[in-house]
Amino acid sequence: MQLRTALVDLIVHRRGVRRWAKAARRAVDMPLSELRRERSLARKLLYSLTEVVAVADNRLSLPMIGSNAFPKPHGTDWSWRPSLWCLPLPSPGLSSAPSKSKLGEELTLFHDCMQSELTLRQLRNTREADLAPYGLRMDVFAFDGSFLSVVLDLPQGAVNGLEKRHLLRMTTIVEMEKPLEIFARLNIKHGPNTEQIVRELPLHQDEIMVEFDLAYSNLNEKRIERVWIDLIFENPEMSQVVLRDVTLSRRPRAEF
Repeated sequence: MQLRTALVDLIVHRRGVRRWAKAARRAVDMPLSELRRERSLARKLLYSLTEVVAVADNRLSLPMIGSNAFPKPHGTDWSWRPSLWCLPLPSPGLSSAPSKSKLGEELTLFHDCMQSELTLRQLRNTREADLAPYGLRMDVFAFDGSFLSVVLDLPQGAVNGLEKRHLLRMTTIVEMEKPLEIFARLNIKHGPNTEQIVRELPLHQDEIMVEFDLAYSNLNEKRIERVWIDLIFENPEMSQVVLRDVTLSRRPRAEF
């Protein structure tokens, strides 16, 4: 049935193409009354065709929703792109966001402002270079606090099999209105203790990458409960930061 419908559609399409090709050839000598009628029909058809082409060009040029594709180091045994950068959120933004506000299931905002003038919003990536379907934009206006961070909770897959021999890599693409410092802090809760490793993001690069080497930690591999990353923004007042992508991957260190 579907094949028959597709065949009928193809025949109708070919007839339509021949009909309008013929009308284009006759337009120079066509009687004015007929020409007005043909122009009206052509304009209605042209509107629909233009809409289809515009929507198709837009959708086909964007990263595919749900895409989890990104480059990974050789030997990677776990990788992840948070859903905020993959899938549309039911509520795409927060304004005057209080501390501990959540955007999606994995990201939480923390600050100590008396009066919040911060907004978070998921946006659709449209650049040819973007692999992530979505990005995160943070706007900071007046800022009377002493700290600002967003916390990304890693899934259970990051905990399973995690050992001191692992390197954990975070890659991101950042756009900023003005220069500022951003730090990434890896937190691993193991028993009553929390291991922390801090790295400053090298923001002079187009694609920013930091690695956390667990070999130099005091991690108790048998008691790991939870892993999360803080992104800490220094002096964020009157700034806009767009995180076009955030991805994480894990691989064991090469043995010698």
